[in-house]
Amino acid sequence: MKNGDDRRMTEEFKNLLNSGCDRISVTLTEDQKEQFFRYYELLIEKNRVMNLTAITEMADVIDKHFIDSLMLAQEYGALRSERLFCIDVGTGAGFPGIPLKIAFPQLRVVLLDSLNKRVGFLNEVIETLELKDISAVHGRAEDLGRSPEYRERFDLCVSRAVANLSTLSEYCMPFVRVGGLFVSYKSGKAEQEILLAESAVKKLGGETESVRSRILPGTEAERLFVMIRKRSAISKNYPRKAGTPSKEPL
Repeated sequence: MKNGDDRRMTEEFKNLLNSGCDRISVTLTEDQKEQFFRYYELLIEKNRVMNLTAITEMADVIDKHFIDSLMLAQEYGALRSERLFCIDVGTGAGFPGIPLKIAFPQLRVVLLDSLNKRVGFLNEVIETLELKDISAVHGRAEDLGRSPEYRERFDLCVSRAVANLSTLSEYCMPFVRVGGLFVSYKSGKAEQEILLAESAVKKLGGETESVRSRILPGTEAERLFVMIRKRSAISKNYPRKAGTPSKEPL
């Protein structure tokens, strides 16, 4: 049995999570709310010994990690019901991939990160939350993007990674099947960056379909979703060798 303080913290967490989800029209079951709470506990516990996030206050984790990750469902309704095959590139502590998987369990998800310690944490979360059809993979996007197991296999690629959109597109577009979608989570004021990335996006077989703007509930922060559609198969020249996309963006 949880003691009184534990119960109060759990209830406070669920109330804050409910409030955030209501604002983005996402409905969670009690089991899903419990999964989010256990994820939060694991994140805070592991963050004491390794650098996973600078955001640790309960309300901030809910708003700036969990709700922020789920906001994509407002712009891309297929997340809510279709059994999409998704990859989260540069997932870090699991954002947005794990919140999307918890809220929309029919999704099949691959979490990709270049740091093995983070992948160990992600596997612990997957096991503890008993999530199915989700895996965490250690590797660099430039290497896995050339692997037949991953290249042009995914319906959806998402990334909240902090990288220039030209560089990020070269990391992500090789994973997306023709007709599929790459969504970059960007902070506000990225218009110039998006414009400068147009040439790279076209070289990678893509077309910027739309840029959607939302205000993150509970904050004044603007979130941009850059929706890039894969129109044609990618050239065998991409991705270039590891390190090149960041040093020499297209």
